[in-house]
Amino acid sequence: MKYSVLLVIILAVSRVGFSQGFEITSLQESYKGVIGETIKAPLRFRNTTDKAITLIIRKVTGQIGGTQKNYFCIDNNCLDQKVEDYIVKVDPGQTLANFNISLEAGFVSGASTLKYIVYNKSNPGQPIEFELNFDVEEKPEKQSLYTSRFITLHDVYPNPVIDHAQVEYKILNDRIKAKIVVHNILGNPVGEYSLPSLESLVRIKTDDLSAGIYFYTLYIDNEGVMTRKLIVKK
Repeated sequence: MKYSVLLVIILAVSRVGFSQGFEITSLQESYKGVIGETIKAPLRFRNTTDKAITLIIRKVTGQIGGTQKNYFCIDNNCLDQKVEDYIVKVDPGQTLANFNISLEAGFVSGASTLKYIVYNKSNPGQPIEFELNFDVEEKPEKQSLYTSRFITLHDVYPNPVIDHAQVEYKILNDRIKAKIVVHNILGNPVGEYSLPSLESLVRIKTDDLSAGIYFYTLYIDNEGVMTRKLIVKK
């Protein structure tokens, strides 16, 4: 029943959007993350007309925690939190595909809500309202993915990943050389990350990778010792 109601809401938004000359897609029931993360809500606005339109996306209200912040973002470039209107031109039949609303999850778990309206600048009297719900959870207890006399490695987090993931590790023997290599399902490498002995965390960039299934392998002195799956979402 819950998902049926959500479907009705999305369809209603789409029908209203068509009368405005655009539609909103990719809305989810909620967006989940953990304390300390930045949670992204990717939104897609498609121009359903044969003319360019100008959309105004406006924050109406929100119930968020005192340590949380929210932003309009294009790719990984985010505007100042004080910016409450985002104005963008969308060409005929095109979709604004790199826009997202991001929430810095802060330091406390719980639910947060942000409400927005969006309207066609040439028809401001019929705005569409939509709501974004964010669920912030406690950080899961870290599990060692691989342990030997040379290195302790934790699992990649988050996984699935959108733009970047991170791996925590500890080198136990600074005479070894360790690295992580990410490769696609054909076995072709798409990223390589050294694991310096004086550090304990490495960031894996995935924002330039297409959505799909990848694998990451831990190498010790150029010998692969462990391989796991990495899922990239967009």
